[in-house]
Amino acid sequence: MEAAEKMTDTGLATTSERLLAGAGFGAMSLGAGLVWYFDPTRSSSFLPACPLYKTTGFACPGCGLTRGFHRLFHGDVIGALDFNAMIPVFVLIFGFFYLSLFLVMVRGRAFPKWSLSLPAIWGLLVLLLVFGFVRNLPFYPFNVLFP
Repeated sequence: MEAAEKMTDTGLATTSERLLAGAGFGAMSLGAGLVWYFDPTRSSSFLPACPLYKTTGFACPGCGLTRGFHRLFHGDVIGALDFNAMIPVFVLIFGFFYLSLFLVMVRGRAFPKWSLSLPAIWGLLVLLLVFGFVRNLPFYPFNVLFP
């Protein structure tokens, strides 16, 4: 018991934390593999459509991400941006968590602590809300943002 306590005092992840990080890393890898393999634009795809879009006809800030990531995984950056212009932001967010899970799983430590300030979190939320509103405006140039 003392060895486990010493490991947490040194900042290393415990065995259960490493296993959970490995499970999260595996789940993200499986999800990325499914999005890479199955084309979401085909009707035979089992990947779900956006429930907000299906019920209201309005695109949320995340609409087009699955199709965009599929295109991005196949090297079509412009096609990915056509589906969702915010995909670079989501790539950074998902990439940060993916690499953090990998580092915790392998070496017991993630990236050095990166604390996001409350204003930065609010700024990201406002950016997503504004993007979600603007992409649903029915006139040029904003209708170009619609997925």
